[in-house]
Amino acid sequence: MKPRDLATLLAAAALLAAAPKETEKPAAPSKAAAPTLARATFAGGCFWCMEPPFEALDGVASVTSGYAGGTRKNPTYREVSSGSTGHAEVVQVAYDPSRISYERLLDVFWLNVDPTTADRQFCDWGKQYRPAIFFHDDGQRELAEESRRAVEKRKTFRQPLVVEISPLSHFYPAEEYHQDYYKKNPVKYKSYRTQCGRDQRLQQLWGDAAKHGASSVR
Repeated sequence: MKPRDLATLLAAAALLAAAPKETEKPAAPSKAAAPTLARATFAGGCFWCMEPPFEALDGVASVTSGYAGGTRKNPTYREVSSGSTGHAEVVQVAYDPSRISYERLLDVFWLNVDPTTADRQFCDWGKQYRPAIFFHDDGQRELAEESRRAVEKRKTFRQPLVVEISPLSHFYPAEEYHQDYYKKNPVKYKSYRTQCGRDQRLQQLWGDAAKHGASSVR
């Protein structure tokens, strides 16, 4: 075989080896894993008013209004608002722990409630409007208790804190018309919030920090 023919044969063999086999498939593009979300549940009176401050936070995936802390299974709004179920109006926050901490959520909770009234929040009366932190595990319980101690040391008002810290047994989502009520009915929502005196009372309790509702109280 002539050297030129050998070189041509070797080149052809190299091209054949480099060509993709028919059975080989191109690698699928990698997909980023969806973040694992944690949940936190808070009661602060009317759940309409507790949605906006949490939904404004980076790292929060969703906020759902609902009911917790009582004995009635699958309660309706009418049943809860009657005060006969033991449930409180709550919001459940789904959040990404890699982007926002539970401690930050606790700070936002405190700045959006009146922690001096046990069975009332602003213009709403009854056990269904009690302020509460419903913890999902022992880690949340410890952080909630720590936050309450910190707020007690730093508070500028004389009344004691009466916020309930209890384990979450069940969470029942509220009816769809309650979800994001402040977006669906902005005029009615603003009127209710103003007439209820919520912002004025928060200002009395927390000062300038209450304007944003997301600063640290500790």
